[in-house]
Amino acid sequence: MKYSQTKPIVQESLNINVTEPEKIIIPSEMTRCGVLYVRSDMPSFQQTGVPALVVTEKKYGPKENPRIQNIYSMHFPGRYLDEYMNTEVYCPECGRQLVENGTLSCSLRHLPIGGTYTNLDIERRRLRCLNVKCRYNYTCPIDFKAPDHLITVQLLCFTQDLLALHFSLKEVAHLTGLNQNTVKDIDRERLSSLYTVNGEGKVLKKPDSRAQFLAIDEFKLHNGHKYATVIIDLETGHILHLAHGRKKATVYEFIDRVGLDWMSSVKAVACDMNSDFEEAFRVRCPHLKIVYDYFHIVKNFNDKVVSEVRKDEQKRLIDEGRTEEAKALKKTKHILTSKRETLERKDKEAEEGKLVSKASPLFNKPEVRSRGGKLEKYEALIKDNELFLAIDIVKEKLEEAYKLTSVDEMRKQVTEIIEICRGTKSKHFKWFADLLEKHIEGIVYHAKYKISTSKLEGLNNMIKTERRLGYGYPDYPN
Repeated sequence: MKYSQTKPIVQESLNINVTEPEKIIIPSEMTRCGVLYVRSDMPSFQQTGVPALVVTEKKYGPKENPRIQNIYSMHFPGRYLDEYMNTEVYCPECGRQLVENGTLSCSLRHLPIGGTYTNLDIERRRLRCLNVKCRYNYTCPIDFKAPDHLITVQLLCFTQDLLALHFSLKEVAHLTGLNQNTVKDIDRERLSSLYTVNGEGKVLKKPDSRAQFLAIDEFKLHNGHKYATVIIDLETGHILHLAHGRKKATVYEFIDRVGLDWMSSVKAVACDMNSDFEEAFRVRCPHLKIVYDYFHIVKNFNDKVVSEVRKDEQKRLIDEGRTEEAKALKKTKHILTSKRETLERKDKEAEEGKLVSKASPLFNKPEVRSRGGKLEKYEALIKDNELFLAIDIVKEKLEEAYKLTSVDEMRKQVTEIIEICRGTKSKHFKWFADLLEKHIEGIVYHAKYKISTSKLEGLNNMIKTERRLGYGYPDYPN
């Protein structure tokens, strides 16, 4: 039978006070020893008996030899004190008095007590009209029931708090006793209410405040060249945009969402050397300055120049029959890519006997302590090889350039680095010179704005950690 949601009519002269919420009534059966009576903060729920403990078995692992765990659940019997309790009410259709017509049962999952889940087994009144010809009937909705879920509002808030603390869906499901799909629905509703217009989950909200400096970067979702792009406000660290892909369309989507008026307050954007990002910002917002940070420049230099030059030198020495000298270049990449200050610090730690890793008798692993002589070996490398010396000079000049506060001075310093690279006649140095020359405008503006993507790189690691904890999130559109 379908129940009407139209509320009944209350005659004002017959209004009687409902049971006072502050008044505590303890059933006689609950006064026995070993029972705790706890305030529920649900005035309309009245417990009518001692809770019953239900134990169920849950199987994990393979079907042939599963691991069995006991799940404990407390069921609290009670009744719902609706707003028409102890009050005469009348039918809104024919005006006749309404009377009780039995009860309806409802079970709601409530806050867990330690490792024990709790359920409220609720009986609520059903009202019907005395007029035989009138088919009006009514059942009061439970005021502490969460919308769209068979749980209490208190458990809904607790679940949302756990999700806000970055617990995974699986962990929250285990702590609350809810189904993992239910937890996911709650999380989707929470995120929609926070970040979408009117909480409908269709249109993202615009940022609350304007930003002066942005950072944009992509991160790998999984193998197969699948990437996502994230844009943040560098001053607050807030995520402004997160979307699939790493093409121009991602940037256009962000600009269309926030609007050109909002973008007019942005002065500069820190990014890596992704040409799509740079071109997209220049097309839509030509007033923006693109800034390339120190990390990406040095990473390109280490990966494409230092590593390749070392390999070429090793091959050349082997071809000349100087095998011992070629062997000496093995495991020297970390020395060639390190700064002098770093090598000096490591040598000092070696003198102090710094412990690198502890011994492990279980895995037959010996104790390892820091070894010295790194700076001495570095000096020997750059002394005997002109290309290694050029690497040392370029590293120092790059570090000095990124400490400058004048755009003109930094441009002069970067130009000198380009000339040094071209003077080596090495194809790897020439590649780096072309890279600097092509992106020199974005490099030199670091002197003015002093921004980088370091905060965003850290955020990307947090995103990847969240994805690993959640074992991936396949429903990206939602």
